[in-house]
Amino acid sequence: MQRGFRISLAVLAITLLTCGVALAQEVKSQAMPGTDFSKYHTYKWVVVEGAKQPNQITDAQIKQAVESQLASKGLSKVESDPADLYISYQVAVQQQTQWNAYGTGGMRWGGGMGTATQSTINIGTLVLDFYDPATKQLVWTGSATKTLNPSSNQEKNQNNLNKAMAKLLKNYPPK
Repeated sequence: MQRGFRISLAVLAITLLTCGVALAQEVKSQAMPGTDFSKYHTYKWVVVEGAKQPNQITDAQIKQAVESQLASKGLSKVESDPADLYISYQVAVQQQTQWNAYGTGGMRWGGGMGTATQSTINIGTLVLDFYDPATKQLVWTGSATKTLNPSSNQEKNQNNLNKAMAKLLKNYPPK
């Protein structure tokens, strides 16, 4: 009888842990190998052409969450060039296509040749991309899932975004 109770308790504990993990925000990031992140001190927001953008309220919430994390790391936002980094984001409240632009085209910094790759963003995901405007290359990308859950509680939404961006940018710049 006691052995059966222990097994049931163990199964319940594993189930509760699994549920907690399933509901937790997941973050992942990649950095371009060999990039000297110590040279980046300023950033400017840019918009990826063709990417879906949220409403103005959600846009402001996202930027506020990212900007507070970057400020804590010593980066300063500028409104015009020159900027050391161009930063963009894409969101999906449902499954959507993400476009990644590389090369001398695709972003708003001039014409020329370029390539774009396509991937899928899962529900409630925010993808944050950092581009080096001098090389026109993606140098860092990160995504946070279960981050966007539009509800009528704006404070809860902002707290969720703040938590996700702190978690996502915890290891920026990469060591």
